[in-house]
Amino acid sequence: MITALHNFRLISASTVTGTEEIIKSGIAVLLEGKIIKAIVNESVIPADAERIDLLGHYLAPGFIDLQIYGSGGRLLSIDTDEETVLQMETDLLAQGTTGFFPTISTNSDEVIEQTIRVGRSYREKRIGNYLGVHLEGPFLNPIRRGAHNADFIKKASLDQVKQWLELGDGAVKMITIAPELQDQEVIDYLHNKGIIVSSGHSNATYAQGKAFLNKPIPAVTHIYNAMPQMHHRDPGYIPAIFEERPYTSIVPDGIHVDFVMARLAKRELGDRLFFITDAVTETFKGPYQHRFKGDRYTLPDGTLSGSCLTMLKCVENGVKHFKVSLVEAVKMASTYPAQLAKLNKGVVAAGYDADFTVFDDDFVLRGTFLAGERIN
Repeated sequence: MITALHNFRLISASTVTGTEEIIKSGIAVLLEGKIIKAIVNESVIPADAERIDLLGHYLAPGFIDLQIYGSGGRLLSIDTDEETVLQMETDLLAQGTTGFFPTISTNSDEVIEQTIRVGRSYREKRIGNYLGVHLEGPFLNPIRRGAHNADFIKKASLDQVKQWLELGDGAVKMITIAPELQDQEVIDYLHNKGIIVSSGHSNATYAQGKAFLNKPIPAVTHIYNAMPQMHHRDPGYIPAIFEERPYTSIVPDGIHVDFVMARLAKRELGDRLFFITDAVTETFKGPYQHRFKGDRYTLPDGTLSGSCLTMLKCVENGVKHFKVSLVEAVKMASTYPAQLAKLNKGVVAAGYDADFTVFDDDFVLRGTFLAGERIN
C-alpha cells in the first residue's frame, strides 16, 4: 500500500551534499512501509494511494536530538528505568523529535551500569524514536565539570570501557569524554567499536585539540560551554575546533551561548554545527536537582544546568537569531546529527526512513510521522 503526503511545502531534500535548496511546493512524498519510496509531482500520485493532506504546512525531516536528559519530571540520571525512556519517547514525538539519545550525566558506576541495562532492555519495547544511550561522563575534566557532580568524575580505564560496551550490547551509541586526560588505547577502542566519541567538558589546549580532533575524535559537545575560552595571547581549544571542523553541537537558547557567539560558530563550522536541546526536567532528589527558572534550569546553588528547549524551538532560534535560512536551520536539527550518527534519516529523499516533522509558519507543530505512520 502506497501512502501519499501532499499539499505541503517541502524543506528539501538532497541535503547530503550540503547544497542549499529552495522550499518546494506542488509535489508529493510517496511512502511504502517505513521508507520513502519517491518524491513526485502532485499531479501523478497513484490513483490507489492513501492520501494525507498536510494543509499547506512545512514538511521537514524528523528532528534528531543527540543530547537530552529527561522529560515530564523524569530524569534518566535519577529515574533510571524504562519508564523514563518511554516518557521521553512519548513527549519527544509530541514535539516532532523522531530520533534521540537519552543522556546520563556523570554518575556512580552503579547508576551508569543500570542506565546501560535499561538502554539494552528497552530496545525491544521502544516506540521507535529511541536510538541508543549517550553517556556524558564520567570521563571528564573536573576543571570544566560545569553542572556535573565532581564526586564521580574519573579517568577511563580500558577494562571498564570494555565492560560497559559489552554490558550494553550495542545500546551505548555516544560518549562524551575529556580526551586530554584519557589514554590513547581507550579512545582508539571506542572509535573502533563505532561509538561516537565526543570531546566535552574538556580543558584541552589549542595544540591538544589539533592533535585529537578528527584524529580520530569526530565530535565536540556543546561548543563554548565547559571549555577554555578564547584569548588573543592564549587561543585555547575553540580555535582548534574552528580549524579542524569536527561535528559540533550547540545549545541554541541564547542563554548557554549568546547568539553573537553562536553566529560566529556557524560561520566557522558551517555544515558541521548541529543543534542539541541539552534539555532537562525539574527534579528534587538525587545528585542532579534541576530547578526551573522560567527560561532555563539551574542547580540549587545557581549553576546553569540544562535547557528547556525543544528541537522545533532550536529551528526557530536558528532562523531568528543565527540568521540562517529555514532550510539550513532544519538541517542543523536533522541532517547533520543524522550524518554524525550514521543514520538513514535526516533527509526527505527516496530510500530514507519515513520520519517527518510538520509545522506551520509560526513554528507550531502540526504533525509527526515515525516510520511512515502519523503519530499526531
